[in-house]
Amino acid sequence: MTGFTVVYDACVLYPAPLRDLLMHLALTDLYRAKWTAQIHEEWIGNVLKVRQDLTREQLERTRQLMDGSVRDCLVTGYQFLIPSLQLPDQNDNHVLAAAIRSQASIIVTFNLKDFPASELVKYDTEALHPDEFISDLIDLNPAKVLDAVSRHRRSLKNPPKSSKDYLDTLLQQGLP
Repeated sequence: MTGFTVVYDACVLYPAPLRDLLMHLALTDLYRAKWTAQIHEEWIGNVLKVRQDLTREQLERTRQLMDGSVRDCLVTGYQFLIPSLQLPDQNDNHVLAAAIRSQASIIVTFNLKDFPASELVKYDTEALHPDEFISDLIDLNPAKVLDAVSRHRRSLKNPPKSSKDYLDTLLQQGLP
């Protein structure tokens, strides 16, 4: 396993296509993927607000699958750090606290403005857009990343996706 740790912000765990790709990438052992129960609650709550066709039980099953698939993924014992942190959106302090506690060098998020470099540098971490994060992984080990992407696409059964449809889906997820 490579020596760096990454915390996934809730915004990259919903919608499902990006979450699923990030989970496949986490299984490559190119890095250690981390999140918290609070991050789970955030993405699950956001899904339930817009997807009345899904139930909490279905999303809890997804949570259990995530937690059971990625070794040592749950960060705990970070809450005491939250009050001392000074992010623009105080609701994101828990994500930075989890990154500090797990010694993560990267927070993967769409909300880059909420994680200013001037604050993150104090804790030896940085925020990266998921597209930049995945591009960096490709630079690190193209074969492992392409294998994970291929496994992800093959896992899509309902409906299955052609390569072009899959790439269109990634584009829709903000991954040009």
